[in-house]
Amino acid sequence: MILTVTLNTALDLTYRVPALRPHASHRVTDVRERPGGKGLNVARVLAALGHEVTVTGFVGGPTGRAVQERLTAATGIVDALVPVTGTTRRTVAVVDARTGDTTQLNEPGPVIAPAEWSAFQEAYEGLLADADAVALCGSLPPGVPVGAYAVLVRRARAAGVPVLLDTSGEPLRRGVAARPDIVKPNATELAELTGSHEPPAAVQDARRRGARSVVASLGPGGLIAATPEGRWRAAPPARMHGNPAGAGDSVSAGLLSGLVERLPWPDRLARALALSAAAVLAPAAGEFDRAAYEELLGRVMVTPEATAA
Repeated sequence: MILTVTLNTALDLTYRVPALRPHASHRVTDVRERPGGKGLNVARVLAALGHEVTVTGFVGGPTGRAVQERLTAATGIVDALVPVTGTTRRTVAVVDARTGDTTQLNEPGPVIAPAEWSAFQEAYEGLLADADAVALCGSLPPGVPVGAYAVLVRRARAAGVPVLLDTSGEPLRRGVAARPDIVKPNATELAELTGSHEPPAAVQDARRRGARSVVASLGPGGLIAATPEGRWRAAPPARMHGNPAGAGDSVSAGLLSGLVERLPWPDRLARALALSAAAVLAPAAGEFDRAAYEELLGRVMVTPEATAA
């Protein structure tokens, strides 16, 4: 079983409009509603790849009930979310059908009481006993300590469970120091962590700060990875146009599935990048175009960093 943690779960709403114009009324042509938050997006992609997944994090209020109702219908996903008195947030993505660009609006999330944070940690330790790997993903809701991910990384390591961390800012800085197995920042998050805008140097710096392996998403530039086994770049065969929401979460799913399946790093990176590109073509986060994924997988170029262009 793979465990994904989404401390700031959400109900994701995706609106598609013919063209997004400031200060104008819009007719929505399509609406998608899904359980959201980075870890839930990762879980849906993992389940689609055939893995058994358990999801945990906080959930509450009417929005939280809607999230759980939709999870019940999801194949291959077990709901182990922890209830809180606050209300789960919503996120709204508005997709401009003309350009393919997406505008994202994210609510902050419920305030988590100290007793609720303690209850979550107890539940998390119990879930680790059956986990083959764990993903810690996304922002922290108000009330959760900024060092929360560092605590959760250490507990996973103590249980002998490999852990992937995908967050940003101070939670990322503290989490990296706890020595996660994989850290998956985007280019901006990597630069904020290391102070370097040169990805090859920055991924090496992030490893020195504690991460065993670092895989950075560079948008259209693909992926760059620094691991104990070597350094690689993965280049997409073409630039994809569509909804980028969830593309980074598909990278995390590809990396986690490859870890559990014990794939070599180049194969993990090829899978992660192909999933990311196929996710851009899907209508909502946590989904991917399977036909595109299978076609792209054989076309992703993964080269050792020493010889990459």
